[in-house]
Amino acid sequence: MYYFIEPMVESDIEQVQAIEHHSFTTAWSANTYRHELRHPANSRYIVARASPTPPPPRTNTPVPKRRFFASLLPALFGSPPAPQISPYPIVGYGGLWLSVDEGHITTIAVAPEYRGRGIGELALNGLIDQAMALNADMLTLEVRVTNVVAQQLYLKYGFKPAGTRPRYYTDNGEDALIMWTDSIHAVAYQERLHRLRERLFERLRTEAAELPPRPERGPVVSAR
Repeated sequence: MYYFIEPMVESDIEQVQAIEHHSFTTAWSANTYRHELRHPANSRYIVARASPTPPPPRTNTPVPKRRFFASLLPALFGSPPAPQISPYPIVGYGGLWLSVDEGHITTIAVAPEYRGRGIGELALNGLIDQAMALNADMLTLEVRVTNVVAQQLYLKYGFKPAGTRPRYYTDNGEDALIMWTDSIHAVAYQERLHRLRERLFERLRTEAAELPPRPERGPVVSAR
């Protein structure tokens, strides 16, 4: 199975929420996601998709003039064009806010049947790329103090514990561990990121040779 990252779009929200309900006790509304997606200057959301074959390469082919003008007609008459639905199912997702020069990872989750395959790590890398695109200098997040699996992933990518938020999670009053990175543009961090990505991509190449997907559920890797 092949896994790849794409920007989240509004037609993805239903699939994202299905994963969210299996990952968190409190879920965001569809309107919250729409609001986030409509403000890309300050927030970025990505999805991880699965494909049994290598996905087709992305192209930036110019839209022919006839198709371009045809696409304007629904907008002129008040009916938006139908959303493009990807044929590849969503198996994970993540989100990021920008606050001045800080990228705040708001959420990462993976579908239960796809956990333990490196998809959470792939999504984290997608968010790091989005943070760089937004010119963030550092990354931060909150994670449950009991979610050791997620903490180990973040430690691997240079996140360091920097305090707690008492009773941060409203479902059970659990504390949140606050984690921060150093500058993600620093040479040392970039070298670390390069090494980790080489290992991850080798792991994903191995995963691509395994068909069908393994049915067992792995540990939860999530942040919120």
